[in-house]
Amino acid sequence: MSEESQKEKELILIPPLVKYLSQLAEKDPIAFWEKIALENTKYIYWKKMWEKTFEWGKNGEPYKWFIGGITNTEYSHIDFQIEKGYGNKAVYIYENPEIGVTKTYTFSQYKNIVDKYAAAMRGIGIKKGDRVLTYMSTRPESVAVLHAAARIGAIHSSVYAGFSAKALADRIDGVESEWVFVQDYNMRRGKLSNLKQIVDDALKMVKTKVKKVIVLKTGYSNQDVGMEKGRDIYFDEFLDYYKNGSSDVEWMESNEPIFITPTSGTTAKPKPVVHKHGPFQNHVVTMARWIYDLKPSDTWFITSDVGWQAGISYMVWGVPIFGVPSILYDGVPDYPKPDMWWEVIEKNKVTKVWFSPTAIRLLMKYGTDYAKKHDLSSLEVIFSAGEPLNPTPLKWLMYDVLEGRVPVIDHYWQTETAGPIVGNTYGIKMMPIKIGSAGIPLPGILGEVVDENTGKPVKPGEKGVLVIKQPFPGFTSELWKDQERYWKSYWEANPNLKGMIYTGDAAMVDEDGYIWFMGRADDVIKISAHRIGTFELESALVSHPSVAEAAVVGVPDPLRGEVAIGFVVLKEGYKPTEELKKELIEHTRKTFGPIAVFQTIEIVKSLPKTRSGKIMRRVIRAVYLNQPLGDVSTLEDEASVEEIKKAIEQFKKEIL
Repeated sequence: MSEESQKEKELILIPPLVKYLSQLAEKDPIAFWEKIALENTKYIYWKKMWEKTFEWGKNGEPYKWFIGGITNTEYSHIDFQIEKGYGNKAVYIYENPEIGVTKTYTFSQYKNIVDKYAAAMRGIGIKKGDRVLTYMSTRPESVAVLHAAARIGAIHSSVYAGFSAKALADRIDGVESEWVFVQDYNMRRGKLSNLKQIVDDALKMVKTKVKKVIVLKTGYSNQDVGMEKGRDIYFDEFLDYYKNGSSDVEWMESNEPIFITPTSGTTAKPKPVVHKHGPFQNHVVTMARWIYDLKPSDTWFITSDVGWQAGISYMVWGVPIFGVPSILYDGVPDYPKPDMWWEVIEKNKVTKVWFSPTAIRLLMKYGTDYAKKHDLSSLEVIFSAGEPLNPTPLKWLMYDVLEGRVPVIDHYWQTETAGPIVGNTYGIKMMPIKIGSAGIPLPGILGEVVDENTGKPVKPGEKGVLVIKQPFPGFTSELWKDQERYWKSYWEANPNLKGMIYTGDAAMVDEDGYIWFMGRADDVIKISAHRIGTFELESALVSHPSVAEAAVVGVPDPLRGEVAIGFVVLKEGYKPTEELKKELIEHTRKTFGPIAVFQTIEIVKSLPKTRSGKIMRRVIRAVYLNQPLGDVSTLEDEASVEEIKKAIEQFKKEIL
């Protein structure tokens, strides 16, 4: 091997400390997490230390972590940080571009708010174990409700304030919430939406008996919302109940729930994923140390919403525990100007940003000029997760916008894992970035890419599915009141992979142990017996200079079994033409290979996505095949489906 080749090989070696930690975990996973949990006591407050690190449940009951330990997640995040001297330091910076408001809250100021909410909750009758649900935007009040619920031992759920009444009803019933907090109106792109009316409509569909609906007046509109006597009260009236209650912290055994996040399935009702005080804190703290490298000198901006798991894990929780302020961004990235996020980064001297791939593609659509108007010198690193990050937007952000100064790090996690499980160990020592890879299974996560049919590890370069071979603190141990569904969904989802956590995500591993995700395991097209991941074809399309976003699905073909059909959204400055469609097909064949057979590529203004930004390929396929759409409660924009329908109808007319 030449000296140059040897140096290249050394560049891609996993750092020695990361290797050491991974080897410790493989040798004895329980002892490993005991060691890490003891390190984390620097951040997590334990009123009483645990007696046993882990035990399996009997007869399918939830397994447990840090048994006998007494803690409270809210106390660790706020009170414990004030005890460390962070009382006068910012904990949240509220940015609302719709009305031009910026407001900063210190740890001490925020504790006063949370304590009053907590006392009011007790005063109105909310008890330990009750489910408290919010249907609100990302704002100080919604986050404080979640903190207060955790403080008194209630179990919180946060639902994205854009879901339909039916989707909200499913989630209220899924967690059996008797207490609902909502704001009267929300504002997006200058337009009002009546959230209270959506709650009213949802409550007509639920089986759960909701005791109270507490309504926050936002000031967006002077128009009153309907209030049902005996059930609905305004926030001011709710806060008066603090006189009847105590704000004292409720100490929780490690395995008592802190929150439930309903996560969407493709056909069934949302799965109510339960996370618990002790293991949840340990996982989010560990990964914030190893991946995000959070330090008190940072300012953190996760562009997720309080209604999504990313926002819950690393905005509501996971960040204040390091004495780090978070941006609460209550708006969309490109209104009232396309450079709103860049402006927020500059104004607040943000050091670390978390973007979804969809967000990066949206920013890319507007070009580099908007970013280069701003001083982004405070930025140290950018993280991305939520779906596979195509190479083109990553390169655009890292090299075109940030000129190679700031690393853009992809990583991977799910609602069920509470935090990262595959990534680049930036907080220990940054590994070389392989564009298109999410990194390696992190220490303590016994992840492996296996063949779905045999359960055996695949060879480097072969496709398989990611599984986790042992429990770890971040992984949910139960679905709310449905353990049978829990085991069937994760540990027994594939009969060939029993005893492993089935992630459902298709992946490949390379010779250096890096994992390359290719979308969901079922997002695969089989063209002439060749299995092709839709993500690979979408990446090829997005690599064309005209394409901002792409979605590819497989459709039946009498000759090849399946062929691809693609939908693309163009960047500004490009016009849809037949010549461009042909060019895109040819470009994909050249980029990916001649086995990429497209029936057509259609140009549309938007793609059907979930409200968390994931493309709903099954909806596109269902429209094409004229099949029922299934559960579309998470659909962000119904107009996108109509546009797909029109494009498909026009295409079918042309070929008939």
